[in-house]
Amino acid sequence: MAGGKGSRMKTNEEKLLLKHVHPTILHVIFALQNSKCFSKIIGATSHNSPKTKEMLQNAGIETFETTGKGYVEDLNLILRSIKDDIFVVSGDLPLLDDVIVKKIVNLHHHDKIWTSYLVTRDFLISLGLKSDFSVIFQNKECHFTGVSIINANEINNLDSVEEIHYILNDKRIAFNLNTLEDYRLLGTS
Repeated sequence: MAGGKGSRMKTNEEKLLLKHVHPTILHVIFALQNSKCFSKIIGATSHNSPKTKEMLQNAGIETFETTGKGYVEDLNLILRSIKDDIFVVSGDLPLLDDVIVKKIVNLHHHDKIWTSYLVTRDFLISLGLKSDFSVIFQNKECHFTGVSIINANEINNLDSVEEIHYILNDKRIAFNLNTLEDYRLLGTS
């Protein structure tokens, strides 16, 4: 997922191009490629991220143009268009690596249609991070990581899909770059 506005970042630069050794989006691409778990990698971009789209295409990554209206809307468009098992990951996970990608793939139960990976609020706080969106799961306040595995073949109506949650407190999926404060924290992790 690489088509967001990055409005919470409050910068004119596209957030997925912010560097932590490499531009953030390339950390995600390298993690996916190096995991050797996937037959194809597609970057979901929009009019909000033209330079990110260009970088992905220059790296040989296929792009899928979304509306850029929001994460949920863009993901729904993808799920209606691609009928396959899909590993969905936000493009703003600069610590993602092939080891955690393989772990998530190996944890996945193939009989589940939609599994989203969460981290607990306490774990986020221990990293110095915050999140605006939470869900109560197993009596704990949890936050979405932007990582899900979805069997789009089994989805006929997006309103009726049961989402399964799994807590995986790991900084490689917890560390989303949403604000400039997050970006500054990245240098200390």
